[in-house]
Amino acid sequence: MKLSAEASEGALVVRLGEARLDAAIAIQFKDRMREILLQPSPRVVLDLSGVDFLDSSGLGAIVSVMKGLSPGRKLELRGLTPNVEKVFRLTRMDSVFAIQPSAHQGGLRDAG
Repeated sequence: MKLSAEASEGALVVRLGEARLDAAIAIQFKDRMREILLQPSPRVVLDLSGVDFLDSSGLGAIVSVMKGLSPGRKLELRGLTPNVEKVFRLTRMDSVFAIQPSAHQGGLRDAG
């Protein structure tokens, strides 16, 4: 699985370099994210701009990562493609996560 992380913009930016986040890689994704999140940073930005498909297992993995963050750490999402954004909207997870706008979106959404 292609997952990279770098400190940038005052945050730990994690990029998923896979076209799909589904049942086939969800467990591996959670395990790698746990390792990456050992790096200290109050903000974590998950860049999903390369992900074209997200199923319920992938969504569950992202939620699990968010719930596993220590208090005071925040998970933000960036670069949601139209298909992935639709999953977040239909499941109302767009109200749970801070979602930074993608090229096709007009404004910033924040879970507050």
